[in-house]
Amino acid sequence: MKGQNFSRRDFLKSSVALGAASLLPGQLITAKDKSREVGAKQSGRLEKSASGGRMVAISSENGFRATEKAMELLRQGADPLDAVIAGVNIVENDPEDITVGYGGLPNEEGVVELDASVMHGPTHNAGAVAALRNIKNPSKVAKLVMERTAHVLLVGEGALKFARAHGFKEENLLTEKARRIWLRRKETLSENDYWYPPKSDELEKELQAYVASHGTINCCALDAQGNLAGVTTTSGFFFKIPGRVGDSPIIGAGLYVDNNIGAAGSTGLGEANLLTLASFQVVNLMGQGLSPEEAGLRVLKMVVEKARLWPHRLDDRGRPRFSLNFYIINKKGEYAGVTIWQGRRYAVHDGVRNQLKESAYLFKRD
Repeated sequence: MKGQNFSRRDFLKSSVALGAASLLPGQLITAKDKSREVGAKQSGRLEKSASGGRMVAISSENGFRATEKAMELLRQGADPLDAVIAGVNIVENDPEDITVGYGGLPNEEGVVELDASVMHGPTHNAGAVAALRNIKNPSKVAKLVMERTAHVLLVGEGALKFARAHGFKEENLLTEKARRIWLRRKETLSENDYWYPPKSDELEKELQAYVASHGTINCCALDAQGNLAGVTTTSGFFFKIPGRVGDSPIIGAGLYVDNNIGAAGSTGLGEANLLTLASFQVVNLMGQGLSPEEAGLRVLKMVVEKARLWPHRLDDRGRPRFSLNFYIINKKGEYAGVTIWQGRRYAVHDGVRNQLKESAYLFKRD
């Protein structure tokens, strides 16, 4: 019929949206609910959001600038997903942050591979990319996967071709600083190969800190209407096997958002998160009435319990030799940062001020 064209893509998008909506808790709309909604609109009176108009942006410690930017955009009425992506873009574009985007530390072959995911609470939709090369803003590509495809995750060469099709510029992401750190690692990896390090190198002390580097940035936000969104982006493990994918682009692991409950994102050992789908678990526990901090710590205890089955990841006292961290908001605007080991901080803007706060933890450091 004229004026009512409906393409296959429209059908797929509608089917995905309807299917996702049917899985959301608390989304069954009765005739009474509909009548109340219509009456409120006709009278010019709308219910306040569960957050009471409160806005929050939360991030990992390297996201202090991200939470500032996200809150700036939230105050202007931006969609929370646009706000958090703009926030992490600052870090993705910063060559001094060696764990994210441009300047991120490379895999064992000296190639930077990036992972990212986004999730939008109001539509319960998500997009992600993994093992993406030559594109410094994987978070932007992940958003396009969500908006312009019927898929959730694109990887490797397919993700790169998709980014190129949408006008992203390819560039070498390996900075001189990252290259020197990678080369030093390669030269000192084994005494039985043909790579010899120089007798003295000013990077020696820095290298020790970078060898175990697997930093990431997560940022989640709640807007004044009570809508939630989140993003996680990373360059993953330094010197990883090419093609390794961590938790960051996996929905339910590195990021999960339920607009009726809350949002949680993660940094730290991605493999531990992948094996427990911990971000989903955090949100699920908040849906059962736990506070963000209670939910986060309970999930970390579960992860630690599972880690007892992974002896290669335990210290000589049976404790995890790894870190895992969560950044959490609920629908009311309550928030928390939690971690396995004492000493981690997180960034949060509560609509009044931007600050770094100490994360709640399970274990004190010796």
